[in-house]
Amino acid sequence: MSDQERTISQEELVVLQKKFSEIKHAINNALAVMMALSEMSQRRPDYSEKLASTVLTKAPQIVSGLQEFTQALNEKAGPKPESIPSAG
Repeated sequence: MSDQERTISQEELVVLQKKFSEIKHAINNALAVMMALSEMSQRRPDYSEKLASTVLTKAPQIVSGLQEFTQALNEKAGPKPESIPSAG
């Protein structure tokens, strides 16, 4: 195994799987609400404001959750910091 590789324990893998499951669930829930509000706003235009508000609230939460998961994954299974080439 090279110096650039990392190993991940069974416990760390379980934690990452749990985080992945949580973010997947959150994304699914947010999209379900957005889809329902989209359908309602087609029938009742007054729902458009609620839809816009929901999208503006949920989209950043989804992005943040994905960033947190990616960071956790990189910390556990990504390349070691010293093996990442510098931009300079």
